[in-house]
Amino acid sequence: RLMPILSLGVSYRRAPVELLERLAFADDDYSKAYRRLRDLGAVHEGVILSTCNRVEVFADVTSYHAGFLDLKRFLSEAREVPPEDFAEPLYSHYEDEAVQHLFAVAAGLDSMVVGEPQIFAQVRGAYRRAEAEQSAGPMLSALFRGAIRAGRRARSETAIGASPSAFVEVGAGLAQAEIGDLHGRSAVVVGAGAMATLAAKHLRDRGMRPITVVSRNTSKAEKLAEEIDGESVPLSEIASVLREAELVVSSTGASGTVIGVESVGAAGEGRSGRPLFVLDLAVPRDVEPEVGDLPGVRLADLDDLRGELAARNEGAGDQIAQARAIIEQETRRFATWRRAAKLAPLIQALKERGDEVRAAELAKVAPKLAGLSPKEREAVENLAEGIVAKLLHDPIVRVKERAGAGPGEGLAAALAELFGIDLP
Repeated sequence: RLMPILSLGVSYRRAPVELLERLAFADDDYSKAYRRLRDLGAVHEGVILSTCNRVEVFADVTSYHAGFLDLKRFLSEAREVPPEDFAEPLYSHYEDEAVQHLFAVAAGLDSMVVGEPQIFAQVRGAYRRAEAEQSAGPMLSALFRGAIRAGRRARSETAIGASPSAFVEVGAGLAQAEIGDLHGRSAVVVGAGAMATLAAKHLRDRGMRPITVVSRNTSKAEKLAEEIDGESVPLSEIASVLREAELVVSSTGASGTVIGVESVGAAGEGRSGRPLFVLDLAVPRDVEPEVGDLPGVRLADLDDLRGELAARNEGAGDQIAQARAIIEQETRRFATWRRAAKLAPLIQALKERGDEVRAAELAKVAPKLAGLSPKEREAVENLAEGIVAKLLHDPIVRVKERAGAGPGEGLAAALAELFGIDLP
């Protein structure tokens, strides 16, 4: 029996960075989390999607109520966050709404920056991790393959993913408003991944000099520094480069903070009163919040970017509408597949019942057919098979046409009862 699909989680739309940070799953958390998820009584399959903008769980469940309670308890226990702390921003989507929501997420329509490319890779990564943990079965595998298809179509058929560096652009704009023209000023980029690379190249294009790349991964830091004509230092030496920096952009995948009050405070002693703007683009946060309380330091995180990013999204109305149309098509496509999968046991049972009746009736008249030639006997058997197929054709077509709607469920149940079929 196909079970209903439920998604439950929190996102940037209603949750502050501090809460997303507490709920986020680090790489080391997943194996234990998936073991816990598989043990839930109401959950058959599950996929955890944890990104900078959201923490969500997609599952097929025994029922909405039981699934909601189990998944809420799972988030609370797996992340050691009391349920009352995320009760207000918690949301859920059920059945077709859950499907449509995931497809929109994969397409970048539910991101802080509409169309941002990272989320597509994150959806694929979440699915692959769930597969590796043996938590994504046939239903969620089909669901996430549909989401990947929807996301790929939205990006190839519209211009929805045209501004991958919007986070950095908006953050640099905040910095410029705070400390003045960025041209010729010194910058530090902490991290060497995709977002840090975007940041480093954007700051270079705005004329910031020098730019220092700081990362635990020294080889990646050296490569990025070479690309932007900057320099690189290991993370252990961050305090020394902070003394000269006027803008710091941090985006690492660390599970804890990498820039603390102590290092920024120590750097401030040699800054001669020059202001420092720190932009934290990571979730969990890279920078201790108390850094923003230091004199001469302005700290901004993703919460500070929301208003400007929302205004930018409003200007992409046509592309968003086109992408939403694609999402609707792909949602209907998945619903059609799911209806067929749901009806498959009933249709197979009907055909098997027809074959049983045909075989039984032919067995009854077998003595009378003994004198027929092989060709004549084949003609009789084909006639019987054709009559059974014709009788079952219309009921099967009707139940397929009405599947998914409220009356369709009753029609399928009635058909099973009339033919004496017990479905799981």
